[in-house]
Amino acid sequence: MAYVVPAEIGHAPYAAPVIEHLAARFERVQIVAVRKKLFPELSEDCWLLYAEGHTGATDHLLFSPLETFAFMPFPPASGQSIRVGLGDWRAWGRHLRSFLLPAHARELYAGAAQSAGVTKLGDFAKVGIGYVTGANAFFHLRPSEAWQRRIPSWMLVPSVRNGRMLADGEITPHTIEDWRRRDDEMLLLRLRKGEELPRPVRTYLQTEEAKSASCSYKCRNRDPWYVVPDVTVHDAFLSYMSSDAPHLVANGAGCVGTNSVHVVHLKNRGGRAGLLRSWISPLTRLSCEIEVHALGGGLLKLEPREAAQVLLPSVSPSGSREDPAYLDGAEVLKRWRHHGG
Repeated sequence: MAYVVPAEIGHAPYAAPVIEHLAARFERVQIVAVRKKLFPELSEDCWLLYAEGHTGATDHLLFSPLETFAFMPFPPASGQSIRVGLGDWRAWGRHLRSFLLPAHARELYAGAAQSAGVTKLGDFAKVGIGYVTGANAFFHLRPSEAWQRRIPSWMLVPSVRNGRMLADGEITPHTIEDWRRRDDEMLLLRLRKGEELPRPVRTYLQTEEAKSASCSYKCRNRDPWYVVPDVTVHDAFLSYMSSDAPHLVANGAGCVGTNSVHVVHLKNRGGRAGLLRSWISPLTRLSCEIEVHALGGGLLKLEPREAAQVLLPSVSPSGSREDPAYLDGAEVLKRWRHHGG
């Protein structure tokens, strides 16, 4: 049996049970990873799956990374033998993409994961999604529009609409002023159930835009429809989609965030500065490449459960945590997801 399969077989949650199912029914199972696109006109990266000896079984998977693929009468004879169900397969979260790393980088990373000086983001922070309005264009106003409509300032809160708004390091009051000067759609109309609404707000809620918004799925299932739930000021924001690496940005200006970014709540609020320092460490850069899953076109997509697994030095990075192998390993995985071309 031979198939062209999405490269997600190297990291997607659904891939591991598929591979284990095949290993229980074939004497030989092999994945051929190909870095150079098999189909250059597509954004989808593709690998090859091969199995033979039906009705047999194997406890090992042969993983064969190739830079390019050309016709060959048989699958590659060489590769890494990975024990399915136990050992490295489980230790690496059943992610084949981790085995694209040089052995030295993989050994260092595995050792760091067991170190007392390393923790996971999920150990001291909760990562979730931001609020969902159901009608972003209606609920987010430009400063000029809010002024023209005379919406009271206490009913407006600055919001991070998407990852492009995440400044390096921290969102500050100066960042908010920049948004205001550009007249961005950065003010969330934050209304509360049961509160008395001023006339300008009541007028806005009777516009044609409001009628259209109230018919959206999320809005029509709320009571009242114009109260957006789960609007909370969090400690930091984390980009949902990125090309180079996920950005972690402190919330120093009391912003809220939509579901286009992830929101981060620290269990110990005094640890924010240390978290930001750890996030740019070589170890964490590599961990993001390992734990976060790649999409076509060189992008990384970060889910909250994946973010929770990212490794962080819990002390100032030193020694092996600054080993060049970490950054070299990160560059290898970036090349495999075609970051930069």
